[in-house]
Amino acid sequence: MTRVIHTGDTHLGYQQYHVPERRRDFLAAFRQVVDDAIEDGVDAVVHAGDLFHDRRPSLTDIMGTLSVLEELDDADIPFLAVVGNHEAKRDAQWLDLYESLGLATRLDDEPTVVGDTAFYGLDFVPRSQRDSLSYEFAPHDADHAALVTHGLFQPFDYGDWDAEVVLNESSVAFDALLLGDNHAPAKQAVADAWVTYCGSTERASASEREDRGYNIVTFDGEVRITRRGLDTREFVYVDVDLGPEEGIDRVRSQVGQYDVADAVVIVSIDGDGDPIAPASVEEFALDAGALVARVTDHRELAADTDETDVSFADPDDAVAERVRELGLSEAARDIDETIRASKVADANVTSTVEQRVRELIEDDPEALTADDGPNAAASESTDGSGPEQRRPDESSADGSTTGGSPADAETRDGEDQSSMEEFI
Repeated sequence: MTRVIHTGDTHLGYQQYHVPERRRDFLAAFRQVVDDAIEDGVDAVVHAGDLFHDRRPSLTDIMGTLSVLEELDDADIPFLAVVGNHEAKRDAQWLDLYESLGLATRLDDEPTVVGDTAFYGLDFVPRSQRDSLSYEFAPHDADHAALVTHGLFQPFDYGDWDAEVVLNESSVAFDALLLGDNHAPAKQAVADAWVTYCGSTERASASEREDRGYNIVTFDGEVRITRRGLDTREFVYVDVDLGPEEGIDRVRSQVGQYDVADAVVIVSIDGDGDPIAPASVEEFALDAGALVARVTDHRELAADTDETDVSFADPDDAVAERVRELGLSEAARDIDETIRASKVADANVTSTVEQRVRELIEDDPEALTADDGPNAAASESTDGSGPEQRRPDESSADGSTTGGSPADAETRDGEDQSSMEEFI
């Protein structure tokens, strides 16, 4: 029997709402997973990608993750993982750093056997490269086999990658696909195997209302998948439907019915009633002890003839969603991220962009060619592994490399962004 924790989408380093406490929350949730693994004595922790929120984590994020993985290693519990789309880099991956320290195993097309189960890995692969995949995996002699990978898979409604094709074309018969990328847990039987998402360990957007957690997967003649929750920071959702002549007093009354101390408060306003100043509602919640308060008045959005169907509970999410819809090339998205994420001073924007464009064109003269079209970047914000399951840092037959744009070390939010430059 082999019993593992299946987790993923920990998004370490994400300073949601620009609040430092939220950054610490993401690490605390990951630490809970590891604490549970140690207490339960599971055989391994299997991470399905997006360990970090982006490919330029701060030194604080890198060292915090190192500390958690050291605790797992001290308990002799292996950490098996793949690279997700958020964290993928052109050269060495952060997962390689932890593997070099003996704290992690980066899964690939060779089996890593734990107990009586062989685990394989496939890093995130952009849609443009999936047709070239061969799904060739080295044989094993274990009783069970599982493939760990990152992406949005059919048969789930949001999928753009067919899990049945993966299972049928793979040279190894897998009992389970352990997936990351979708932040809600899900499971379904496909081609005599379980296809399952573990969900994220913290709420990365206000839309993720369900409790956070992870999967426990047991391989013992058959595959059994159970769910365990995590104790994460509370999100208080206040949905207000205003009647005629109702206004700010009604909204405040609804918010006041909740204990919002140290919580993230998300207020949604619909119906009729008087105009509402969102700032007054947010101030009311903050005075009541909320960590963060965000208000979305859907009536104002509906009245806007140029309405965009996004939630502005987190401005970063809204901007990222709009950029994904533009169908930009991967290089263009890299430039956009360079400007927004690095927060360079206005006077330095031109020189920063010029430098990034020069670097990208030197690597690939076609780098700024448009992507496959609108929404093509929805799950491909950075490049994962290349054709024939190469890791993002490995070379193809002609000596070229596959993978995302190169990262640069910058200072963000006043933190040390050296990020161990030998791995960038």
